[in-house]
Amino acid sequence: MNKNPFPDSVYLKRTYPAEPDFRGEYFRDQTKIIHSQPFRRLKSKTQVFAAPGNDHICTRIEHVLHVATIAVSICKGLNQTGNWKLDEELAYSIGLAHDLGHAPFGHEGERAIARKIAPANFMHELNGYRVVEHLTCYGRGLNLTYAVKDGIICHCGEDFNNNALKPGPVPNDLEAIKDRRHLPSTYEGCVVRLSDKIAYLGRDIEDAVRAKIITYADVPSIIKKELGENNGEIINTLVLDLTHNSADKDSIGFSQEKFEIMGELKKFNYKHIYNHSSVAKQKDVLTYSVGKLFDYYEELFEKYAFGKGYADEQKQAAKSFGHYLESMRHVYEGKAGAKVIVTDYIAGMTDFYAQECIKEALGINLNFSF
Repeated sequence: MNKNPFPDSVYLKRTYPAEPDFRGEYFRDQTKIIHSQPFRRLKSKTQVFAAPGNDHICTRIEHVLHVATIAVSICKGLNQTGNWKLDEELAYSIGLAHDLGHAPFGHEGERAIARKIAPANFMHELNGYRVVEHLTCYGRGLNLTYAVKDGIICHCGEDFNNNALKPGPVPNDLEAIKDRRHLPSTYEGCVVRLSDKIAYLGRDIEDAVRAKIITYADVPSIIKKELGENNGEIINTLVLDLTHNSADKDSIGFSQEKFEIMGELKKFNYKHIYNHSSVAKQKDVLTYSVGKLFDYYEELFEKYAFGKGYADEQKQAAKSFGHYLESMRHVYEGKAGAKVIVTDYIAGMTDFYAQECIKEALGINLNFSF
């Protein structure tokens, strides 16, 4: 029977001791996650289309729920084969938390921040681990289990180079991870990594149709024939393919046929959705605006550091930054410079709050609609 390779003591370890209770450790993590501020903010962070006025376009909080439920469905399917022993509550916890490190405006906000801190990098997976371990609860973190934190930092769903996944040979040193080359240390983490692909590929088509960027008729016939006509059919096809293909293996992955078609779907999405002229125009404005906002806060910090001058500034954007620094002084002072602090601050913003700060501080009105 396939199960995780390391002792439970590795996976259940927390940064601070915690008395066990009747909920179980991974369900306990779920409650920590959904009551956290970073999770609440996901409702106002969008997936592909920045701050849409359309309530039916996917938000980041919807996406993590999609990933979590898809991951549990896969675990249930594999467990029923009798060849697997996967923890559904662990998979759900990782799914809920996997995008807690996303900046405002999705991947565009991520890229804009990365440009400002180069040659260092900003990746939402690494920032997700930083959020739950070092920033939330005024620097104490959520005290999640190792297995959930490992799943967060290793969840990269944009990776289409690896199909069949299984845990690495040794548990990951989470503090040492600086890139996307690491595999999760649990099979449940591998499931979430593949569920991320299932969740966004079809949903991005659905959103693009609703935003009138494409029509379903534009989707290549081979994709509709092999995967499905809509998001629900695509999810169903890929979940069934993944569970069937992985039932008697020691790794988790899609059939080669479906994996190749997924690659074609990804290419279609990039060409016709992510690089569509209206989306590209949005990206240019966002990159410029987030970059300028970064400069604004960096200059403020260089002027006042942890002093009280922020309160004398006329703009609320400056005053709020000062309040943040005051509450996090014990986390940053003597340990982090301006770029790290500003990165944490901007990355924690929702799309809507970032829009307000950009409007007030820079005079730029981001008025996006689809």
